[in-house]
Amino acid sequence: MSDNKKQWLSTVYMKAKEKFSERKSLFATSSGSKVEPIYGPEDLHSWNYHEKLGFPGEYPFTRGIQPTMYRGRLWTMRQYAGFGDAAESNARFKYLISQGQTGISVAFDLPTQIGYDSDDEYVEGEVGKVGVAISSLADMEALTKDLPLDQVTTSMTINATGGMLLAMYAAAAKKQGVSLDKIGGTIQNDILKEYIARGTYIFPAKQSLRLLTDQMSWCFTNAPRFNTISISGYHMREAGCTAAQEVAFTIANAIQYSDAAIEAGLNFDEFASQFSFFWACHSVFFEEVAKFRAAKRIWAKIAKEKYGSQSPRAQMLRFHTQTGGATLTAQQVDNNVVRTAYQGLSAVLGGTQSLHTNSRDEALAIPTEESAQLALRTQQVLAYETGVADVIDPLAGSYYIESLTDSLEKEITSYLDKIADMGGSLAAIEQGYQQREIQESAYIMQKQIEEKSKIVVGVNDFINENDPPVKVFRVDPSIGKKRVQQMKELHKIRDLDSVTKNLNELKIAAEGTTNLMPFLISSFESYATIGEVCSVLRQVWGEYQENVTL
Repeated sequence: MSDNKKQWLSTVYMKAKEKFSERKSLFATSSGSKVEPIYGPEDLHSWNYHEKLGFPGEYPFTRGIQPTMYRGRLWTMRQYAGFGDAAESNARFKYLISQGQTGISVAFDLPTQIGYDSDDEYVEGEVGKVGVAISSLADMEALTKDLPLDQVTTSMTINATGGMLLAMYAAAAKKQGVSLDKIGGTIQNDILKEYIARGTYIFPAKQSLRLLTDQMSWCFTNAPRFNTISISGYHMREAGCTAAQEVAFTIANAIQYSDAAIEAGLNFDEFASQFSFFWACHSVFFEEVAKFRAAKRIWAKIAKEKYGSQSPRAQMLRFHTQTGGATLTAQQVDNNVVRTAYQGLSAVLGGTQSLHTNSRDEALAIPTEESAQLALRTQQVLAYETGVADVIDPLAGSYYIESLTDSLEKEITSYLDKIADMGGSLAAIEQGYQQREIQESAYIMQKQIEEKSKIVVGVNDFINENDPPVKVFRVDPSIGKKRVQQMKELHKIRDLDSVTKNLNELKIAAEGTTNLMPFLISSFESYATIGEVCSVLRQVWGEYQENVTL
């Protein structure tokens, strides 16, 4: 019998390898780090349980941010939805809630994301296509009609115009008679990742950060159950970065936001207690579990050691997970159900607080009701039938998981140190650092697929020549005309003098340093539109111009 791992590898394993050669595979993490054939005590020779793990609900929160985790309450099952106009999306939300969904997650169309009204000729052809069109409080009222805003948490995937949508949501809650301290949810509001990976920015970075810190301050006082930012690695991962880069670039952004908030006079333990994070979950199963665990530990250390946090809540990395959209294939779409199930399992084993499981047909179109239901049922089977929610952090102590978690922590920290040396996330963005890293990682991944060193089932191997046709959801092609008519009706019934007065007051506030949230809410309560509000802010602040040196 072998005495140690090294001896076993050089004798028993090597002889077997000579007789039965290893299958063709990279045997590596997403960043290219080598994965050993076996892990044992030697890989954790200086590992300290209490330093690395501790207990759930206690620093460094590696094992979970709540003492009872899913034994106390399951993760929130939050399916992402939104298309067409507000009434159509409202009907989809009601359907999902009737099927057991416990939170709303709203997708907005491109015009809403970049601050244009549905009747603006600049956005013709894009209205209602990739999400719901929201141009005014009237639309937000229709979106939330008959939804109990004091009972349902709402996640809104919106960034450059995040403050505007939060203001509309608050105004809609007030009209429902719901106290603002009862509304709960999360607004994504992560503008830095827009400069890095997505491009739906509007204003220069300094002014965008001012908008964010205004919301942080306003929410702390008025809507403490609403998370003012969901710092997102998801879109950077979807653009092609590795698991380690996803966490590093996201936490670097969190540091930048924290520094901006502190400079604006806010207290770290107060605003960071409302932070949440948003991760992708891709298909390399154990790496994803380890990624979530490493991220929790790293943020806890940063909160405590860099910012002197005394609040356990501010040290907790609370996060939402969405399964990997970029991993879905248009070929053999039923395979996507399997991919999503395994990715959802990774997220749960990693300790997520809420989860969206992608639908089988999302590589082709907005999901049908049937495929959205199946995606939700995937979570429900995971929660109620598998037993994985019965034990907290069941993979803890695995030689491989703990070694991989430590390895990822080291790699992530190295990236964070490099970004800090460059002057922080914003300075690194201006130098194009994160953008170049993502492009390089995406290129390597695509090359691996083309060379078949990375197999994607149904795409570069195990191919069917004649896939059966897939029923896909089609957005009503007349939605653009419908929205133009709705906007005309809004302009007829609103008080233009009140709109003008509120927009003028917003402009004056934007020129100064006053918190903008009350002015945004008042503007939308008078039924000003998102296009009008953004036009005022564009006049005062200008627009962001990308300047990346490649």
